[in-house]
Amino acid sequence: MQRGTGLKPWKLFTLSFLSAFALGQGGCSPVEEAEVAEPVAEPAAQAAQPLAVTGFAELHHHMFAEEAFGGGWFHGSHTGTLASCDGGLPESDHARVRMDLSSMLNLCPNSGNVDLSGVPILSDLFGIGGAVASEIIGQVEGTEGDTGLHLGRMNVQTQWPRWDTIAHQQAWEGWLQKAHQGGMSLVMISLVSNEFLCKALPYQNLKRPCDEMVDVDVQLQMARDFDARTSWAEIALTPAHARQIIASGKLAMVLSIESSKLFGTKDWRAELNRVHSLGVRSLQPVHQLDNRFGGAAPHNAIFQVAQFLENCYIDTDCGITGSGFTLGFDVDSSCRNVKGLTADGKSLVQEMMARGMIIDAAHMSERSVQDTFTLSQANTYYPLFISHGHFREVMNPALAANEKTTPAWVVRYLRQSGGMFGLRTAHDETRAYTKSNVANSCQGSTRSLAQAYEFGRQGLKVPMGFGADLNGFIQQVRPRFGEHGACSAGFAVEADAQKNQQRLTGPGRVGSDFDIYGLAHVGLLPDVVKDLKQLGVNTTGLESSAETFIRMWERANSTRTGMADAAQDIDTSGVAPYVEKATREAQYPQICGKHYAPASKTFGESCRFDQECGSGTCSANDACGNTTGTCVCTAHADCGTSQYCGWGLNEGKCQPKKAKGAICANGFECLSNSCSWLTCR
Repeated sequence: MQRGTGLKPWKLFTLSFLSAFALGQGGCSPVEEAEVAEPVAEPAAQAAQPLAVTGFAELHHHMFAEEAFGGGWFHGSHTGTLASCDGGLPESDHARVRMDLSSMLNLCPNSGNVDLSGVPILSDLFGIGGAVASEIIGQVEGTEGDTGLHLGRMNVQTQWPRWDTIAHQQAWEGWLQKAHQGGMSLVMISLVSNEFLCKALPYQNLKRPCDEMVDVDVQLQMARDFDARTSWAEIALTPAHARQIIASGKLAMVLSIESSKLFGTKDWRAELNRVHSLGVRSLQPVHQLDNRFGGAAPHNAIFQVAQFLENCYIDTDCGITGSGFTLGFDVDSSCRNVKGLTADGKSLVQEMMARGMIIDAAHMSERSVQDTFTLSQANTYYPLFISHGHFREVMNPALAANEKTTPAWVVRYLRQSGGMFGLRTAHDETRAYTKSNVANSCQGSTRSLAQAYEFGRQGLKVPMGFGADLNGFIQQVRPRFGEHGACSAGFAVEADAQKNQQRLTGPGRVGSDFDIYGLAHVGLLPDVVKDLKQLGVNTTGLESSAETFIRMWERANSTRTGMADAAQDIDTSGVAPYVEKATREAQYPQICGKHYAPASKTFGESCRFDQECGSGTCSANDACGNTTGTCVCTAHADCGTSQYCGWGLNEGKCQPKKAKGAICANGFECLSNSCSWLTCR
């Protein structure tokens, strides 16, 4: 039963799944009946509260994605404690693509004319088969065996989750509570699925036929069940309700839907009524694919294939997928989707405005965004919102080329309408924003996140919250320390140099798993804030982003008099030119044609050459770096004043000096440098 909102107890009705799908040679069996809650009344109207709420907002969180994709991809539950992982063995129920995917392209009669040889991941996925594809996905820069056979990453809390997790739970409720305790007061829970990804999974791993809205309904019921049994979190149904929840010390949850096949083939007005009555307050009219509501922003070759399987269309006006061609999407010569909002899409947006719902333009094509803003203007600048995105002007060129990235002119729409932006906590390489006082010296970490945040704060001047997209099939902020992908959005030699620079110049660690594993799960979001602050970032706006969100929601539900902000002060200057990786790598010295970062490795770290080690000695015995060793000490001076160079079993390893009274053999082992009668003095 809801607490303190005047809502009636949940009542359940049964939704039957009557059909299975067939794909290739196999299919899914009918599944068990699932329960979905019946509509509930709105909470009683609350008086406006004069005091602003405190805390930051996470605007795109897939808490219940274990049930996305037919329930056949993620390992781990949002409930209970974490269990051990079997490492993705062939009979595993997670992290694997189906053994044979080649038949999927046969759904389109002209697929034989598509040359995928120039797009390696597509050639591997559909030419070789899922057994290999599962491993290839796990070799994508950063993932290091998170999918397929990942026997090296089986141990809970040491190998998963970490920043590069795409197949293991990052949204356990205990971590969500930790985030709340650390300052997060509002979270938008995104109910998500994708039929194409579901159909690519092994049949035996699926819990139900592949149907995006069925997955959404299952997650919606899970959200309501979580609300009913949780004392510290509650689903917010109005802005005033959100204020009440936060003021009582609880986490306000706002429900949203992210689905390419939104509402399936059903009457969308009836479906909108239904999900709204069940607590949903935000929608993305489009997701990864074009649908009956509008055009999507192409950005990933996998989803270009998915779109192709929907319409069997090959475009030759611009080559996004491969040389000279784009699969599925109708694009112009600038590689932009020509499809905007459809008539149904415009009607859907208008209906959402009539209900005071939050319109999420993430994943919309640029033309869809323009059409949505036209409707916003016609409705006295109804607020528009992007729950998770990248600022195009400050991202690396490869990412900036994607239509899904957000350009400054779209940010102007958000500001003029009174909306806000959810900044992706990404692992991606950014260009340096020279107006920031944070050096861009650890790519993919909070240092590069700071470039995007400060560009948004100082240049675009847009209100921001987090748009982390945890459990969203994407990678997160890298660590600045450790051996799990720190500072490596560029290339290995640069990563070595940048990691060493973090050790030498700081600032230091925040004192949590975030230091080593990066943004591994939602409970570490407060540590992102801490690290940004100690780097020198002004996080005031971020730390009050829950209030910003509620004010946007209030604007959607109130009488508006016109434009919220003329947004004439947007300034995109100060972004440094991008330097190609090959040019940067050429600046490092070479041995036998292999680049290295001088004196970048400390004791015990992997090395190829003596020159890589701060001590000047690497245990590798191949002068050309064809084998690896570890950096070792050869003298006590190599180890600093509080350590000594070990001997015997610890030969070559720096050891901490011993306190008075400890057993010793030599004076250099003691902090006092004096050993008498086998005891430190």
